[in-house]
Amino acid sequence: MKDFTVWISGEEWAPGEWDPANDATDVIVTLVDGTRWTATFCAYRFVETLRAKYAADGESLAGRYIWMADMVLVHDTSRPTTEAVIRDLLSTGDLPSAFSPVLAESDESAA
Repeated sequence: MKDFTVWISGEEWAPGEWDPANDATDVIVTLVDGTRWTATFCAYRFVETLRAKYAADGESLAGRYIWMADMVLVHDTSRPTTEAVIRDLLSTGDLPSAFSPVLAESDESAA
């Protein structure tokens, strides 16, 4: 039995829009206990792609910084890499540090 399921937003994009070697994508992990965790997986190469875009359009002080909430830098954002990273984070106990919990709708309204 698998310890988790994974939803990767890039897998739902139109064909050809997602380049796992040069993209960032949102990931939601659902553990067997029902808890859900979210992070943005960002390929190393995409950091330079985004920096160059920001340098050209002036965003983020013309590319002098980049930030993404709960960013996990990875070689690529493919499902095999994503699942391997999640397994490693679970085995080391670091998943709650790298991901944020997804609040249930009732929890969000109480916040």
